[in-house]
Amino acid sequence: MNKRFWTSTAIRAVRTVAQTAVALIGTNAVGITDVNWVGVASGAALAGIVSVLTSVATGLPEVAEVEDADVS
Repeated sequence: MNKRFWTSTAIRAVRTVAQTAVALIGTNAVGITDVNWVGVASGAALAGIVSVLTSVATGLPEVAEVEDADVS
């Protein structure tokens, strides 16, 4: 777990948060006032946490590929 790992993990988590927010906003919202912003923020934050935990538990293929290439 080096700097490259944590940078890749952060990028992946931010993308996951954004994708989750877009998905949650798009359901049943007609106008900006119809969006349950607390629910969107809560769901997106949870998705970000799960993304980080998954990266820690399983690793990141893109980091492993770069590290394998560095060794060769």
